[in-house]
Amino acid sequence: MNTALWIIAAILAAASIAAGAMKLARSRQELAAAGMDWADDLSDGQVKAIGLVEVLGGIGVVLPALVDIAPVLVPLAATGLAVTMAGAAVFHIRRNDPLA
Repeated sequence: MNTALWIIAAILAAASIAAGAMKLARSRQELAAAGMDWADDLSDGQVKAIGLVEVLGGIGVVLPALVDIAPVLVPLAATGLAVTMAGAAVFHIRRNDPLA
């Protein structure tokens, strides 16, 4: 069970960090040109803030347990990512974005 949990946490962390880093590294216009036209509905600061939350959440899901310092932060980071993803789902549903 512990191994499966680590694998799932690592996948979640990698996906969150990659998605967040992309939002931090690219401009709104570059994201929109890459097919993420939702970025046009947000300000540059909002896109960067979402990217930062995703990166920090991804790090927070793995790092505290990995180094055994404040492992209580892991469920808090996971909850933060869940809230972020729920907000993203609501945002995309309101925009009538396609599922894929």
